Amino acid sequence: MQGMGYLEHGGEDETYHFKDEKMFLVGTSEQSVGPMHMDETLLEKDLPRRYVAFSNCFRREAGSYGKDTKGILRVHQFDKLEMVVLAAPDKSDEEHEFLLSLEEQLMQGLMLPYQVVKMCTADLGDPAARKYDIETWIPSEGKYRETHSCSTTTDFQSRRLNIRYKSADGKPQFVHMLNGTVFAIGRTLIAILENYQQKDGTIEVPKVLQPYMNGVKVISRNSSPS
Repeated sequence: MQGMGYLEHGGEDETYHFKDEKMFLVGTSEQSVGPMHMDETLLEKDLPRRYVAFSNCFRREAGSYGKDTKGILRVHQFDKLEMVVLAAPDKSDEEHEFLLSLEEQLMQGLMLPYQVVKMCTADLGDPAARKYDIETWIPSEGKYRETHSCSTTTDFQSRRLNIRYKSADGKPQFVHMLNGTVFAIGRTLIAILENYQQKDGTIEVPKVLQPYMNGVKVISRNSSPS
């Protein structure tokens, strides 16, 4: 957690910390994937390294008292699928745009209305050098809400974790580390339920998900697999 840069400048207030055991509950699976290559020197030909990880995530949501207290939009435990990339510095921006394109493809597949926001410096956490958010339309609130993020930390994390790669000239350099949300399950479910709700209160299953629903195309209180 320290190496990933999430405990600095009050970051510890956002985490669940078991002091006696000297353990933390992760707030995102990126915090577990990144340190896998701690103190390693990779070969340039093996970059980029791309990972996908699923985990439970735990956050105290410090400073959010009284906000979004109903429903599952803001919770202390949730499931999330995350992408993590280790890249050479000259490919870092390309990988950042690639991660964003994957997130957009997934949202377009679900046919959910969304917008991409490039975050200003004041809204960046300590590790991030640049960040995009994807915000999805939530009809009940009449506004877009964050469902995805996509960040490049350049060498902020790799310096702390001592993750390098050996370039073609044989000189070791720090890799750049990037991360992006695939799906935060709870918030994605909110977006699907609200945007696909029909006049009679039933929920149409997005077409891209129907092959995995055992014949169910519409969800109602009495839904059962056909």
